[in-house]
Amino acid sequence: MATCAGLVYQGSQVAFLTQHGKEHLVRDRLEASLGCQLVHTAAYDTDLLGTFTKEVARQGSQLDAARAKAQIGMRLTGLHIGIASEGAFGPDPFVGFIPWNSEVLIWVDQQLGLEVQGFAHGPAQSVQRTLHTLDELHSFVGHANFPSHGLNLRPEHADAGEWQKGICDTQALTQAFHVAQTQSAEGGVVVENDLRAFSNPTRQALIRQAMDDLIQKLRSACPQCAKPGFSLTKKSPGLPCRACARPTQLPLAEVWQCVSCNFQEQRAVERVESADPARCNYCNP
Repeated sequence: MATCAGLVYQGSQVAFLTQHGKEHLVRDRLEASLGCQLVHTAAYDTDLLGTFTKEVARQGSQLDAARAKAQIGMRLTGLHIGIASEGAFGPDPFVGFIPWNSEVLIWVDQQLGLEVQGFAHGPAQSVQRTLHTLDELHSFVGHANFPSHGLNLRPEHADAGEWQKGICDTQALTQAFHVAQTQSAEGGVVVENDLRAFSNPTRQALIRQAMDDLIQKLRSACPQCAKPGFSLTKKSPGLPCRACARPTQLPLAEVWQCVSCNFQEQRAVERVESADPARCNYCNP
């Protein structure tokens, strides 16, 4: 096993640019695990890098956006270490019917010249409907997990920029619905979950999971260069079937790699010597 690299960041200050309350999700975990100090800044409007409601389109990939936030946060604070978070939403990668949330937390250390990424994926609380009556609205809010999860509203077919966001109580929701209806030519109102972190507890849980993944990687030192970020990158199939001994698609070994020097190490899957014949393409075609 790789040695612990946790002490590398003992006493370090880490910039975190966010205006949606994410510092409260990661601060305790990060500081307790690495001994560092999170320096929060909200001195840049991160909505300029993209919004979930599409007023501003995100340029580049999810990782590009996270990397940009980390760089801006370091520049604003004058620190050489930065952390940033970025979420993405879409259909699940399995059947394509379930709303899905992918979270990334990126750690950039300019002094060591490394970038480490933590990930988490799971079902999202992300539903949208076009509604025309208060009865429809009251029926919909249960599917949206309101009021624990906030809502956004806008008139149907309206130009971008007319969203009422972050609604989290019934009185405000009713008022916002009436306002949007008066602005809608046909009386339809688009209602959807607010996907910003402070307004969506389901997303908050995944951000915490991504933080745990990042911490685990930062505490893992490369056996060759000793820098943080030595982690599992892929699994090699080939675990033999218990009945016929032919290779299956189940993992036989794990490949670990360093983000800095690219050193790789192959490790056998622990405590697993053979695959159940039910998972074998020959015994159970």
